[in-house]
Amino acid sequence: MTLTKHVPNLITCLNLAMGFIAIIFAAGNDLIVSSWLIAAAMVFDFLDGFSARLLKAYSDIGKELDSLADIVSFGIAPAMIVFQLISYGSTAGADSCSYFCNPGTLKYITVLMPVCAALRLAKFNTDTTQTRSFKGLPTPANALAVISVVIAAHYSDAAVFELFLKSPVAVTVYMIVLSLMMVSGIPLISLKMSNLGIKGNEGQYILFGLVIVSLILLGIASAPLFIPFYIIASLISPMFAGKTEG
Repeated sequence: MTLTKHVPNLITCLNLAMGFIAIIFAAGNDLIVSSWLIAAAMVFDFLDGFSARLLKAYSDIGKELDSLADIVSFGIAPAMIVFQLISYGSTAGADSCSYFCNPGTLKYITVLMPVCAALRLAKFNTDTTQTRSFKGLPTPANALAVISVVIAAHYSDAAVFELFLKSPVAVTVYMIVLSLMMVSGIPLISLKMSNLGIKGNEGQYILFGLVIVSLILLGIASAPLFIPFYIIASLISPMFAGKTEG
């Protein structure tokens, strides 16, 4: 039991390691590898909680370590990707305009993302009501929203993603919206399901259905739709729950 109780923390450290290496690759402007490393961090983020429940190895240290790892992997790492995208826009000469929407200025606004991620995690750790649902966009969802566009632009033929990523102003606005959503009070569902029944899990099944259909129809180009689907499913799930209870 002594060894097994450390397994979740070891997996959390792997999450942190992936996030740190993702930052290194992003700094070298290899945004694809950086994005996949962040995706790997998400897998480890899921596995540490899963293993903690499986092994009943909960600890206060594990809770704090998880938040510290998430700040790196889902706050700083995606912000670094956004920083590089905006910096690339400055060299490409896109969106030439005033000082306040100049890429050389806009790239420093990316500090908002890790700051909001830290605030979001601190709030989560002290809020006992966020067990079956969330208030504000979870940090892994924030990271997924960033890397999904990078991955879709690289692997799909949809030119809209490439055009979007080459626009410093558009990328900055996107980053600001995601950051503010993390510290908002918008109610969002948790993907954790206590059972496989539809009752009580309406939002999760709506989300899974939307994701599967979009993947079938659009392939990898549908990846940027996952977070909008998540928000939509969260907002409409109480309607179904209300009908079930009534």
